[in-house]
Amino acid sequence: MKISTLRKPSGESAPLAIDSVMRSTAAQDVARDPAPRQALRRRRLLIAVGAGAIALIALAWLVHGWLGSSHPVPLERLRIATVTRGHFVRDVAAQGTVIAAVSPTIFASAPGTISYAVRAGDTVERGAVLATLDSPELRNEFERERATLAGAEAALAREEIEIRRQNLLNQQQADLADVQIRAAERELARAQSAWESRVIPERDLRKAQDEVATARLNFDHAKATASLERDSLQLELRTRRLERDRQALVVKDLERRVAELTVRSPVAGSVANLAQAERANVAQNAPLVTVVDLGEFEVEFQVAESYATEIRPGMVAGITLDGRAWPGTVASISPEVRQSQVTGRLKFAGDPPKALRQNQRASVRIVLDERDGVLAFDRGPTLDETTRAVYVVRGDRAVRIPVQLGAASISRIEALSGLAAKDRVIVSDTGDFRDAAEIQIVD
Repeated sequence: MKISTLRKPSGESAPLAIDSVMRSTAAQDVARDPAPRQALRRRRLLIAVGAGAIALIALAWLVHGWLGSSHPVPLERLRIATVTRGHFVRDVAAQGTVIAAVSPTIFASAPGTISYAVRAGDTVERGAVLATLDSPELRNEFERERATLAGAEAALAREEIEIRRQNLLNQQQADLADVQIRAAERELARAQSAWESRVIPERDLRKAQDEVATARLNFDHAKATASLERDSLQLELRTRRLERDRQALVVKDLERRVAELTVRSPVAGSVANLAQAERANVAQNAPLVTVVDLGEFEVEFQVAESYATEIRPGMVAGITLDGRAWPGTVASISPEVRQSQVTGRLKFAGDPPKALRQNQRASVRIVLDERDGVLAFDRGPTLDETTRAVYVVRGDRAVRIPVQLGAASISRIEALSGLAAKDRVIVSDTGDFRDAAEIQIVD
């Protein structure tokens, strides 16, 4: 704070005390209107929003132009196929496995103890002994039934003797009745002569006549009885024979089962595996050994179940082994579907290749249909019967057009409508085009 000395007008000076006071800027402040500043901010904000919208519209237009045709697609990225009209083969491809056409498994004919005579991998001839099965129960049953058969045969022989004896008795009764007729007729003739001479009374004549009638009646009854008895004895003999035949069948079956206790190879080939351990007790119908016939092979394949109704035995097929193709035919197709797959078998049309191996991998091609004059082109990885549009090359551009595709083979697909011969179709993946109406192709 500063103290000033003020002089009086008269020339006298006297000190004056001045209150110490802080000077403010109130006199310098000017009140301004805020409305212009807020309007300026709004204008700037509107300009920024408009510029962003214009930028977004420009970007969208650029993207749309690139998707439409402005963005070029290099020709080397595209795979192009030409539509042609000609012979069309519809086929299906699959992977297959070489298996033995004949690989029988032998089962136990009775419970017993198994003893093997071969090992897995051994080569055997047809009829060679593979194993023996010791079954005391079966052998005992066989001996019992054979004894029963011998008893049935003895009973049959006894019945035949009894029938012959009974037939002789019946014949004897008929012969005796015939003799009685002749004796009664002689007595009647003497009585008739005596009656005519009035030597005997009429009563004796009538009696002689009755004796003749009785003898004839006895003869007729004896013949009828002998015939019925013969039929009855023949029926009894037939029953005995049927019993004997039935028992013979039982013995024959047991004899077969006893013979099967010596296990023999049904084919010439190789022993695939031994199903039981040595000297193990096995149950009836238990698997014992599997033999593989290496002289005849087939190829087993699996295809999608949609082809199950189209593949039939006898269809032409191709088999590729180690890079070489061999002709074949469909041998069978399974009616069962497993995990959406159907199993089938192919057999070689001619002589099979040499040195085939069990479980060897093979490629299979089955011809489903062959036609001439079909409009088709090479198919791509994304083309099938459900495809509804393709890109057709026209100059330096590719135009997306609607089409209807038909049957598809391994390498080609049929064009039903929308395409013409000599059209060039893009068959590579067109997913990056995002269904654009056109694309530009550059070299």
